[in-house]
Amino acid sequence: MTVSAAWDRLQSRLAELPERTLSELFSHDAQGGAARVAAMSQRIEADLGELGEIGMLLDWSKTHLDGAILDGFEELAQATGFDAARDALFSGGVVNPTEGRAATHGAMRGSGTDTDVEEAEALLARMGMLVGAIHDGALGPIKHVIHIGIGGSALGPALAIDALTRDLALVDVHVVSNIDGLALEQAFAACDPATTLIAVASKTFTTTETMTNAASALQWLAKNDVADPGGRVVALTANPEAAVEWGVDETRILPFPESVGGRYSLWSSIGFPVAMAVGMDDYSAMLAGAQAIDTHFREAQGRANGPLLAAFGDLYYSRIRGCQTRAVFAYDERLAMLPDYLQQLEMESNGKSADADGAPVAGPTAPVTWGGVGTDAQHAVFQLLHQGTHLIPVDFIAAIAPGDDLDPAHHRSLLMNCLAQGAALMAGKASGDLARHYPGDRPSAMFLLDDLDAASFGALIAFHEHRTFASAVLMGINPFDQFGVELGKAMAKSIESGEGEFDASTAALMAAAGL
Repeated sequence: MTVSAAWDRLQSRLAELPERTLSELFSHDAQGGAARVAAMSQRIEADLGELGEIGMLLDWSKTHLDGAILDGFEELAQATGFDAARDALFSGGVVNPTEGRAATHGAMRGSGTDTDVEEAEALLARMGMLVGAIHDGALGPIKHVIHIGIGGSALGPALAIDALTRDLALVDVHVVSNIDGLALEQAFAACDPATTLIAVASKTFTTTETMTNAASALQWLAKNDVADPGGRVVALTANPEAAVEWGVDETRILPFPESVGGRYSLWSSIGFPVAMAVGMDDYSAMLAGAQAIDTHFREAQGRANGPLLAAFGDLYYSRIRGCQTRAVFAYDERLAMLPDYLQQLEMESNGKSADADGAPVAGPTAPVTWGGVGTDAQHAVFQLLHQGTHLIPVDFIAAIAPGDDLDPAHHRSLLMNCLAQGAALMAGKASGDLARHYPGDRPSAMFLLDDLDAASFGALIAFHEHRTFASAVLMGINPFDQFGVELGKAMAKSIESGEGEFDASTAALMAAAGL
């Protein structure tokens, strides 16, 4: 059965089912909703030994999914060859057909073929030795790192560092991605050039924005009397030859495999600034937490598989209910950057209009991912969620253990607000005054972590990677290419070279901007 035929069958089946509100799904439960909660919730946990443990409760009961709908999605997963695609992901098979590549980011955390895992372990050991040497003063006293990258080479490290260094950072890290010179100048202002290391992260070591920023960083070191600016550079790349040509000593080049994509590269040497900030022990715990989710994703079947169940929900709302966006709200200041990270992971991976065979897709693909941090977002965008005209599925993410040492009232209020918002979105409140009427029946899912430490953080990110992959398989698309980002880059180069013809509007704007 083709993917298109499988979708047609699923949609026909859903059309025959009674459409129930969320409140009705609970009221039809003879146990007062307890059976539904038990059926639509799952706990993922793992003991990581010396590296800690992870515990994560996932609650999908406030979504419109039910047993019959999940039966249909499980049939779709079978028809689309989900099991084989999942096996290929971990066995080094070609899962990026347009570029003829495997996707071996899982091997970076110990999940993959023996050969890929052995290579990853060697690369991780090399990174660990360099991190240890720098911490021990091999490059002089290093108190600051300016990490220069863009896209996945910046978003992952920035999120991890922000999440894991609120209490203490071994080294002060500033992540710079924007070509706007103000971003780099801000990092310069916060760092002492005499004690600053520059990390340059680029898969090809040719990325225009990254290499321009890197050159300016070297000039800043030189202007501030650093005797050997080039000796303060660490290169993180899949093209070490280009890094050597650029002037980086091979002892300070940390390579990673070509088969590790940018938005999946946090687990590779792109994570170097994270290890510099938190130390190799916490970095290893982050990898172990991610590997625990790999194990769950590889072994759990059907709706018992957390990331696959999440993908069922995502596709139900985007394709069946016509939702064009999905909101993510982290009720934890340490995860303030998570929506930005998920935007790239999900929209660059699955924002496609062609399937893996190059044919038009049969329906909507990735919704627009957006969000914020609670409780700030409640006073900014929740008006639309509760009373607006759009149906927007919401993910809430929170940790039971607080991240602060203040009065417990702070964290208690945070969690109460988080849980209350999900309850209010579902229940609503009737009123004869339309301005005060809450329609309810608005879906949400909950990710409740026991704690937000390095291992749990790694587990959370790996969960969303696999959720994205599972969604792609169900839609029949390739999540590992990103040709959509190339056209604008090519046209920017045409403007720079003075070649190419542009529309009248762009030509006029170029003239006004002095280009």
